[in-house]
Amino acid sequence: GGQPLQVVANGAPLTYSEAEAAAIFACADLDVRLDLGAGGAKAAVWTSDLTHDYVTLNAHYRT
Repeated sequence: GGQPLQVVANGAPLTYSEAEAAAIFACADLDVRLDLGAGGAKAAVWTSDLTHDYVTLNAHYRT
């Protein structure tokens, strides 16, 4: 949930609240939306937990 936060428009950075951005990035789920102005196609990308703790835990063995 939460309000959208636009950080770039027409290739230029926008002024935004660092506190608002930090609150959004602290959420468990984060939606990132890109509008390239290239049509109406959509795609979904799922990622995994790549926090420091996750990487540290998995660095101790090889798969």
